Amino acid sequence: MKLFIIIIPFLLALYLSRAMIPFIYKVTYKKRLFDPINKRKVHQSIIPRLGGVAFAPIQCCLVTVAIVIFHKYNLLNDLHLNTGEILPMFLLLTTGLVIMFIIGIADDMIGVSYRFKFVAQLVAASLFPLSGLWINDLYGVFFITYLPAWVGMPLTVFAVMLIINAVNLIDGIDGLCSGLIAISSLILGVLFAIDGAWLHAIFAFITTGILVPFFYFNVFGAWAKKRRIFMGDTGSLTLGYSIAFLAVSFSMNNPGVKPFFEGAIVSAFTTLMVPVLDVARVMWVRFRNGKPVFEADRNHIHHKFLDLGISHRMTMVYIIAIAVFFSVFNIVTVQFISNNIVLALDAVLWATFHIVFHQVEKRRKVQSAVAIIKKPSHAREKLRSEKYELEPI
Repeated sequence: MKLFIIIIPFLLALYLSRAMIPFIYKVTYKKRLFDPINKRKVHQSIIPRLGGVAFAPIQCCLVTVAIVIFHKYNLLNDLHLNTGEILPMFLLLTTGLVIMFIIGIADDMIGVSYRFKFVAQLVAASLFPLSGLWINDLYGVFFITYLPAWVGMPLTVFAVMLIINAVNLIDGIDGLCSGLIAISSLILGVLFAIDGAWLHAIFAFITTGILVPFFYFNVFGAWAKKRRIFMGDTGSLTLGYSIAFLAVSFSMNNPGVKPFFEGAIVSAFTTLMVPVLDVARVMWVRFRNGKPVFEADRNHIHHKFLDLGISHRMTMVYIIAIAVFFSVFNIVTVQFISNNIVLALDAVLWATFHIVFHQVEKRRKVQSAVAIIKKPSHAREKLRSEKYELEPI
């Protein structure tokens, strides 16, 4: 019985997403709503970018229907769910998703200034503490346990906005954002189901379900009647908000949601480690180089893979594999050793990866420069104006 509680919403989300995305594709193609092509983009052909329009409506409708059915048939009590704690969280979750949906679709259609998006994200993120959902315990991370409301609530708003922007910025190549969020929501859904937080598990599996068809159309659509489509900001903003809700919910120390788990905060945010750490690294590099931290560039992890000559498909596979490795590694090791040691190991592994990656990148650029020198003189004249600079990690 409990297995069907999460399987049925997952299958419904998968079916509805599969039905809506081709329809959205036809509308966007007919109205010429294509993703712009510029020097930062890795695609060089016209591709619709409103695939993410399907996400939030399906999520809101299915989770609302699930709550109503649970209430109608008294399943909330049978599953020992604390409605007083949980229902306000889900009501304001749908409110925040609507805000992110409106801002995203406006940005995809006509463009929205970053300041306006920032304010909208701030309002949506503030709904979490308002609903009673906030990070109230660090479980010993930095030797801190309980967090008072005046610290935990602003920290939650900051974390939610960081996750939203990290997910938005990682959406740079086919399948990367949808693949990472699908894996994250699947892992968190399983963890919630194990702890008996069934409504949270349902929402996590709904999020996974809507992303499976999109992943296919985004990655393999070019081979299937050219139905390739991007999610746009509408998709990335709502997905970022959704996964932030799941992560904060799992990390919160609240018996009304789930039992106490000492490794909750590490397990909750480990699935988002790759996009969040990548955004932090990129902003640090921009700050160090005297550039605006929000200025777009080609210094993200997927750009670095592509610059090494690795294909789009394999870049996506490698980055998702890294995220899966960190998720499995942290969720397993946190059972045996402290959160601080696990995070220290993560920092060492992440730094080692980038050091090795930078050395490979450096060697490849040197080899490219040597190859140009060995070319005939007329080829050297043609390329003399080009500069070969090493980008900082």
